[in-house]
Formats: sequence, C-alpha cells, structure tokens
Amino acid sequence: MLAFYEALVATMLAGCVRRVVAIRESGRPIALLPLCRRPGWFGRWHVAGERQVYEPVDALCRDDAAAAALGQELAWLRRPLRLERVPTDSPLVAALGTAMKGRGLLVVRPATGCPTIAIDSAAPDPEARFNAGRRSDFRRARRRAEAEGEVTFEMHAPSRATFDALFDEAVEIERSGWKGDAGTALGCDPVKAAFFRDFLSRASGEGACRVAFMRIGGKAVAMQLAVEFQRRYWLFKIGFDTAFSRVSPGNLLMLHALADATGRGLLGIELLGEVEPWIMDVWTREAMACVRLQTYPFNLHGLAALAVEAANWLWQRRPGRR
Repeated sequence: MLAFYEALVATMLAGCVRRVVAIRESGRPIALLPLCRRPGWFGRWHVAGERQVYEPVDALCRDDAAAAALGQELAWLRRPLRLERVPTDSPLVAALGTAMKGRGLLVVRPATGCPTIAIDSAAPDPEARFNAGRRSDFRRARRRAEAEGEVTFEMHAPSRATFDALFDEAVEIERSGWKGDAGTALGCDPVKAAFFRDFLSRASGEGACRVAFMRIGGKAVAMQLAVEFQRRYWLFKIGFDTAFSRVSPGNLLMLHALADATGRGLLGIELLGEVEPWIMDVWTREAMACVRLQTYPFNLHGLAALAVEAANWLWQRRPGRR
C-alpha cells in the first residue's frame, strides 16, 4: 500500500537514502519496490519497512512478466540488496535469480515464516475449526467475562476524522499490558507510534483501516489494529489489559475478528510477526513460508559485503564460541 511507504518516509526513514524501483508500461506502474539504505559507502539496499517494523514485505507486481522486468532492474543496482522476509511463492524470487546470472551472486536462505489463518467460506461457524476442548475454553472465558459485566465487541472502519480517538484508546490498552511492562508498546516508542498513527490514518482515508475492541461493562479490555487489503485482515497490533487476563480477552477478541472476517467473505487473517507458541497452540499451524534474498553484484560494493559476511561467519564459528 502506498500509505505504508508514505508513512515510513514521514516518520522512520529520516536520514536514510531512499529509492523506489518502478517498472512502467504506457506510463503506468506495473511493478514497484521501495528501497532504503544507510548513507555511506557500505550501505546496502533493503525493502523500506522490513527493518523498521519487522514485517515481511514483498514487491507489488501485476504479473510474472512485470516481476521479471523488476528483477532485471534490481540486478543492475550497484550496491548489494538484502530482502529479509519475502514470501517463498513471490514471483520476485525466481525473477531475481534469473536476472542476477552473470551480474553477481544471489544467496537464498530460509527465513522466519509468517502465521496465517485461512478462512473456509463453506464453514460459516468459526468455532467449528477448533476441537471440543478449545471450544469449551472459549465458552468458559466468555462466562467469566460476563460475570464481570456486559461483554461487547466492536469492529470499526474509521474515517480520518474518527481515527485518532480510536487509535489513542488502542495504544493505551496495549501500554496497560505486558508490552508496556517490557517497554515494547507503541506508547513507549514515540517514533513507531508516529508511524502507525500516520499509516493507519492514511489507510482510514482509503476505508482500509480496522480498529477492534472488546469491552466489559463499557471498559475496553482488548484491542486490535489492522488493515483490510486484498480481501485479507492484516493484523499489525494486538493488546489487552492484564488486569482482565483471567477472562482471556485477547482470545475472545480474536474469535470475534475471525467471525467478522468469515461473515464478510474474507480469505484469511494474516497475523504477521513470527510463529509463536500462543499462535500455534490456539489459532493456526499454518504459516506463509519466507526466504531471505541477498545479492552481491560483481563490483567493489558486492565484494566488500561478501567479505564482511564471510568474516562474521568465521567469527561466529571460531573454536570455543557457543
């Protein structure tokens, strides 16, 4: 989404060298990949956003032919390119492999996968995907929550005018949980908070932002910040008030989001981040496989990057080092 890159430029890419590699046909873009790097001789290109918010990022390509043309353009970059987490089935993987022949080295390695929940449109009841024990856990948590007060769920598609108040409430919920204690909540990181406010506000203007809450007795106890794109629910931030941990508000809100996505005919929920035990144990064992792509052009920049990485590899494996 253009909003993602524009928000990065406005907040987290200050001081970075930026470049958008674009392929056009009849004046219209058919493939795009925004890049950034640190200034200086040793700076290498990365996809804008992957190191700033630690999410998988892929090129936007109309088709395989557009991906092939983009791969050719990337192969002519004079500096090394490192794409940390690219979906394995991305057409860019094969395109870059072909384009680098004779121009440099391409190293492809496995990368951390990205959990995903596929939605079966033929199964309208989201609870049916869980075993009897898990369904019992959900019902027990709901009863506990109802004992505390009236339980309600909200799924907002805010406009730009209504977004800020919802975002502030969601950030406060996240800060009240374990992320606040660990210092990783948006409320503890002004720069990252500014990025997400800008990005999701722009997405609100396009009708794509989603802000979800679970409330008990009117008090918000769990939240989600997401974007709906290409008929998928992309979940960027979650949080809950640890004072209500016994009622599992995060799980109950996720169940509501799954039911909402199913009811509206979405294809899946992309949990982003990394595969973690709480995801695998409760929600899904499916993950979008990813790879890391690294190019080393046949020039001084490429040879220097290869030498530095070889030295690091040898250092990590020296005798006596764990």
